[in-house]
Amino acid sequence: MLTKKIIYMDYASSAPTDKRVVRAMAPYWNNVSSNPSAIHKSGVAARNAVENARATIAKLIFAHPDEIIFTGSATESDALAIVGVVNYYRENFPQNTPHIITTNIEHSAIIETCKMLERTGKANVTYVEVEENGIVDPKKIRDAITPNTILVSVMYANNEIGTIAPIHEIAKMIRHYKKNGNSVFPFFHTDACQAMNYLETNNIDKLGVDLLSFNGSKIYGPKGIGVLYKKRGVPILPVIYGGGQEFGLRSGTENVPAIVGIAKAFEITEKMKEEESARLKNLQQLFFSGISEISNNTGYKIKINGDLNNRLPNNVNISIDDISHELLVLELDAKGVEISTKSACKAKEEANTLRFSFGRDINRTDILKVLKLLEQILLKYKTWK
Repeated sequence: MLTKKIIYMDYASSAPTDKRVVRAMAPYWNNVSSNPSAIHKSGVAARNAVENARATIAKLIFAHPDEIIFTGSATESDALAIVGVVNYYRENFPQNTPHIITTNIEHSAIIETCKMLERTGKANVTYVEVEENGIVDPKKIRDAITPNTILVSVMYANNEIGTIAPIHEIAKMIRHYKKNGNSVFPFFHTDACQAMNYLETNNIDKLGVDLLSFNGSKIYGPKGIGVLYKKRGVPILPVIYGGGQEFGLRSGTENVPAIVGIAKAFEITEKMKEEESARLKNLQQLFFSGISEISNNTGYKIKINGDLNNRLPNNVNISIDDISHELLVLELDAKGVEISTKSACKAKEEANTLRFSFGRDINRTDILKVLKLLEQILLKYKTWK
């Protein structure tokens, strides 16, 4: 019996692990399974694997190996960046309450960390609202900076609506402020999980950030592994204490297979980035056209959320009036299509959304099939009204 093909369109949540990555990781489950802190031969081999992976990632973003810190996830990487800077500031400048600037559409890893810092009185936070197209105005970031601002955190590309933030412009304004104020603060952090597959990351200095977070699962690597790029001279304190691994900033025995895996995944991603981005952009445009036709054919009002041009090539996020989005997800799932739904915060409002996020296994045939199924489902419920 033939197995029905699942059309997976939730790559923004997690991508399958590339077979080349699995092969690269394989020796480190059993053959080289020692603790990298051990000084015997097996331990040295494990340590070499970790440091080679660190060097690979550093080279790919044009950084120094000692600027690459391995964590257990991007969420932990975000926390280490934000809480690490806050703790350093509070310890060295106890007379001041640190101030953080972020946006209202950040990933929950950022939003919830900032809320915790507010709730516990450890920091004040400004949540800058994005514009109607889902992109933050750099001038609003600049205007929110105060003498106590120690960190600005703006994600490179949004995980829900796929919009790309003006990272270079924000970085330029922060540098200008610091130069005029003769201060090392504020530092600039970006969550780049969604960006690593498609956007410029191969020159971290040109990007202009001091701290950058990403993980393995979004780049066809293993789950349970993240990276924090921390520019030399940026002072942070650890969030997890123990054996002092990762330059004393992230204690815990290193996950050698996952570290090897994320380095291999990133290496593959960099080689494929330009060609894959162009391919997915074409599929995205096909999907946009199909959505317009579905709206005309069914009578449902369908809105594409986020800027139509300045967005990731693999993201289509829509809102459909007068129908449950959870119902649509379940209907599509029953027909072998996996997508996601969420209440996505935009400028001054929240909207229930459907997110279709593409990846390496998605082709033109898949797009056309999903559009056809979506139209059939909408027509079915239209006749029931």
